[in-house]
Amino acid sequence: MTVVSAFLVPGSPLPLLRSDVLPWGRLASGFERAGRALAASTPDALLIYSTQWLAVLDQLWQTRPTLSGRHVDENWYEHGELEYAMTIDTELTYACLAASPRIGISSKAVNYDGFPIDTGSIVATRFLLGSKEIPVVLASNNLYHSNEQTEQLGAMAVQCAQELGKRVSVIGVGGLSGSIFRHEIELRADKIFSDADDQWNKRMLDLMERGDMVEAAAQTPNFATEARADMGFKHFSWVLGGTGRRCYGARVHAYGPTYGAGAAVVEFKL
Repeated sequence: MTVVSAFLVPGSPLPLLRSDVLPWGRLASGFERAGRALAASTPDALLIYSTQWLAVLDQLWQTRPTLSGRHVDENWYEHGELEYAMTIDTELTYACLAASPRIGISSKAVNYDGFPIDTGSIVATRFLLGSKEIPVVLASNNLYHSNEQTEQLGAMAVQCAQELGKRVSVIGVGGLSGSIFRHEIELRADKIFSDADDQWNKRMLDLMERGDMVEAAAQTPNFATEARADMGFKHFSWVLGGTGRRCYGARVHAYGPTYGAGAAVVEFKL
């Protein structure tokens, strides 16, 4: 088996920086449960697609062997800094670069000191890996790619892993509904921005829990429009491609708000 686990996780830094705030603490606890599940699946590498690493001209892949530093989120800087350290699976990443033309996508490598690693990739690796030293593949979110192209990318990355004989965990990093509060709120009273957003989030999560990936994919455009889903919900498309839509269900480890926006930690059953 090439894909040994798959997860959909939020990229907001709030659960990591302020787990003392109850709504965000629940998400942090869900992340910790997902981290234990990932460790139990014993992957050789993590395939990570974050909606927060934005690209325009090409599909970008991180190829610098080791990354470490300190990051300040551009939106939630008042809550603290994010330390990060990760190792890149350069063999698998270069395989993805070489395979991209097969699906008609132009890719480029990123390898320079001080490259601004995005918040979502940092949050996912900090929570899911903890102190475990498992290498990762970091794929960017090209703003012009469709959900269909992103699904193809996920499938291609897994195919490359299979050709190299590697076991991988597929990770889509991003949120659910995208509306946030534009005014200061009492943090402990954080909630989903609207009832309509909450209903859409729960509808999509229910489809995942029931293992109806075909209907979940079909509803993604409506979800993106009606609930302003984070980046068109392309991180879910990455998971769909990586798993080949072969999920018989999912476990929602946590669901809640991140200053009004929807967030969930989901583990897919393969």
